[in-house]
Amino acid sequence: MFNSDDLKFVLSITESPSQFKNLEKMSVQQLITAINEEDSKVHVAVQKVLPQVEELVVRIIERMKVGGRVFYLGAGTSGRLGVLDASELPPTFGVPDNLVIGLIAGGDVALRKAVERAEDDLDQAWIELQNYGVNKKDTVIGIAASGTTPYVIGGIETAAKHGLLTGCITCNPGSRIAEVAEFPIEVVVGPEFVTGSTRLKAGTAQKMVLNMITTTIMIKLGRVKGNKMVNMQLTNSKLIDRGTRMLMEDLGLEYRNAQDLLLRYGSVKRAIDAWKANER
Repeated sequence: MFNSDDLKFVLSITESPSQFKNLEKMSVQQLITAINEEDSKVHVAVQKVLPQVEELVVRIIERMKVGGRVFYLGAGTSGRLGVLDASELPPTFGVPDNLVIGLIAGGDVALRKAVERAEDDLDQAWIELQNYGVNKKDTVIGIAASGTTPYVIGGIETAAKHGLLTGCITCNPGSRIAEVAEFPIEVVVGPEFVTGSTRLKAGTAQKMVLNMITTTIMIKLGRVKGNKMVNMQLTNSKLIDRGTRMLMEDLGLEYRNAQDLLLRYGSVKRAIDAWKANER
């Protein structure tokens, strides 16, 4: 016997049949062309929800300026995308790794392997959030293509009850997760090329929205100067070279002098600040 949530899952857009038939009979050219055509629909769908993204980001920035953090909750592909976005922020913007945190149903092992029934536990996400001492300054964003993932819904619902800011990124309109999140973002990209494979258009849409959220936050928190990643971590030769060239452009230095300055201070921003202080 179905309840209302079961019915939403059965009728969900992300689970509806692909508009393409007999994929195994298509040529390689036909397959990649069709996938590309489907992907072209994603940016249009994302564009339609920009006002909702803006509203959530503005609220997050307010909280982060007074010490708030962002937590992502997800399972499967959605969870991996959240962890990916969070893990790229420290090297890109030089922020602590506890500023934006990605949690995935089943823990870190689920990044590589599916963990049976991990996403079906309504209580587990809140248990994991409590391990981080979450408070009312923090934001919890649920990422669920279907909008029906219990792990994510339970975490969002309980976080909201405790006064945390909540948002979600889903690809089904009117889903349960959108009902419980204060700021829902519903990016409707339509049926997947391979029926139900939300690692395709839905995953691309979620990644695009996550890029917007955290890149905008980092810029507004002062982690970018002009259009440059002046706080990036110097973890390899490519990034040292990039930072060196930033200093050459900004300060008019020769390559060797710029690189020495960069390595001495450990970041482009600190090097620029030190140089300008010494010039006064």
